[in-house]
Amino acid sequence: MTQQKVDVEKILNRILIGFPSLVLTLFYIPNALDKLINHSQTGKIIESSAIMITAGIFILAGTVLFLYKKTILIGTAMLVLYMTFIVSIHVYKGKPAETVILILVATIFATHIRKPLLFHQK
Repeated sequence: MTQQKVDVEKILNRILIGFPSLVLTLFYIPNALDKLINHSQTGKIIESSAIMITAGIFILAGTVLFLYKKTILIGTAMLVLYMTFIVSIHVYKGKPAETVILILVATIFATHIRKPLLFHQK
């Protein structure tokens, strides 16, 4: 009976650790696909199709690296770099940037939950 309880706790622990990363993936993947499919978006600061396609590929690569445990730091850095740029665009245009900042912080938080030793000093 105790072994079953320990197994259930381990499974629940893995699910709860991976849940924030899953939620962020559900944000980043559609965003990247939108940039790849609708690369001729108007009303953006940079209306170049090449830059939109590059941004979509950058987000997809960052998300894949973010999901793989050995490259989580590189993926997090890529996604945080992208979101920092988006925050600056929102501030420049006078749009509310709070949601974007929350996504940026959530990305760092999900990395901390999955690999807390990255954030400890030696």
